[in-house]
Amino acid sequence: MRNLVTCLLREERIQTTDPKAKEMRRWVDRVITLGKRGSLHARRQALEIVRDKAIVRKLFDTIAPRFKDRPGGYTRIIKIGQRRGDSAAISLIELVASAESTVEAPSGRRRRRSRGKASAQEAGAQGKNPPAA
Repeated sequence: MRNLVTCLLREERIQTTDPKAKEMRRWVDRVITLGKRGSLHARRQALEIVRDKAIVRKLFDTIAPRFKDRPGGYTRIIKIGQRRGDSAAISLIELVASAESTVEAPSGRRRRRSRGKASAQEAGAQGKNPPAA
């Protein structure tokens, strides 16, 4: 979980399974709250979770000031579908105030174009294949 929290704070958006995203939300909210405090003790507590000094510096210098007026709810979880291999529910978790937070979830499955008579007639009507006589 610590690695996921570190990756989320570094990238500000990651893709993971739905249960992991829901659990990670609790950890990230706690770490950002520590960053909002800004004290040395809070920095040391954040280092217990994140364990990367550069990411903790980013947390305290850039991420936490963005959320100074927000009382909580620093992350957004968007369900994006099923993983192909084992059909696990996949979600996108991101920080709410990130600059690129306008991602739309895919809507359903993609439809394949049929290759039957209908598509041959459409191609003939457009002039690509002349109709057989």
